[in-house]
Amino acid sequence: MDASGYVTLSRQSGLLSQMDAIANNIANASTTGFKREGTVFAEFITTGGDGPSLSMGFANTRAVDLQQAPVSATGGTFDFAVEGTGFFLVQTPQGQKLTRAGSFTPGADGTLQTADGNALLDASGSAIMIPLGAQNIGLAQDGSLSADGAPLAKLGLWAPSDPLTLTHEEGALFSASGYQPGEGQILQGHLEDSNVDPVSEVAKMISVQRAYELGQSFLDREDDRTRAVIQTLGR
Repeated sequence: MDASGYVTLSRQSGLLSQMDAIANNIANASTTGFKREGTVFAEFITTGGDGPSLSMGFANTRAVDLQQAPVSATGGTFDFAVEGTGFFLVQTPQGQKLTRAGSFTPGADGTLQTADGNALLDASGSAIMIPLGAQNIGLAQDGSLSADGAPLAKLGLWAPSDPLTLTHEEGALFSASGYQPGEGQILQGHLEDSNVDPVSEVAKMISVQRAYELGQSFLDREDDRTRAVIQTLGR
């Protein structure tokens, strides 16, 4: 395969990665607290001494769009939405993770947790416990949680220590190399929607599909040309 074929293949691989990201965005357009991902293309240029340079593109990195999504009122006692840049911190079997999905419920032991059983952590990194039989649960915008007028805990808002290490995992979970206090206000009885615009994502998908088809058409023509040359020389 000549240089043009390798260049096209690298582009095709990047387009497939971009298509995967777009498909995942569309699939999570209604997932609470989901943040859309974009694909980062990087160009690598090599030079062969006095010969012509060769430029190849790769797309091995996905960038998380942290733009604030609309907040919807639910009226749920343990539905919390963040307005700002902070995240909730939850304890998972794989370690501590960040999330913007604020739908929680008390477990059998009173631990406030997600639907997957991940415990919500307070500002000190400890699990939040809701006393059995507690009534009139209130939450101040600074994260102070109370029951029947008595303080229970203070919800923590967290952020990645290094934003460049923020990695999107399954669903609405994120991980980073480390965590530090984040900023924002917490609203009770609200949930943050997904920040995916389905119409925009579908338009991008069509554009990427057309670009991929053009690249495949070029590879097919190059394959036909190579076969023709081999057949001619073999006579």
